[in-house]
Amino acid sequence: MITDKIVLGIDPGTNIMGYGLIHIKGNKMELITMGVIRLEKLEDHALKLKKIFEQVVELIDEHKPDELSIEAPFFGKNVQSMLKLGRAQGVAIAAALSRNIPIHEYSPKKIKQSITGSGNASKEQVSAMLKTLLNFKETPVFLDATDGLAAAVCHYFQRKPGSTKKNYSGWKAFITENPKRAE
Repeated sequence: MITDKIVLGIDPGTNIMGYGLIHIKGNKMELITMGVIRLEKLEDHALKLKKIFEQVVELIDEHKPDELSIEAPFFGKNVQSMLKLGRAQGVAIAAALSRNIPIHEYSPKKIKQSITGSGNASKEQVSAMLKTLLNFKETPVFLDATDGLAAAVCHYFQRKPGSTKKNYSGWKAFITENPKRAE
């Protein structure tokens, strides 16, 4: 079975949101584009969410992805930051759903592990491995772009025949599978 699809990966953020698009042809993946949506100049959180929605819809309308792969918010100590990040993720998901794009969510650790082999890899290590995998030369100014790309590539690796698919349908499923992460 030959696969031919485009995957949009998103690293949600309320100041800088990273994205990357890959084209999967059979067993190969090619970089389409990656970049960031800068939101730090907007002071009002609601306006940031509106901009995220509009920009994700614009990316979808331009590139016509078949699927969205998004990084799940991680558990942190700052509850307000987690709430804002969750809202950003939710708005990006809503944008994809508004265009009937299937959603796949992966934990930050899962994304890093699928790209580098280590769930504790740094952003720089993830970026370096993606440069090798997708054969691009320049490291983006904002590593959020390669983080978004990493979400798409992680999805490619999780969907390959013989791989063990790990996809969470939401926080409840994530916590059920990872009880120690919720402590």
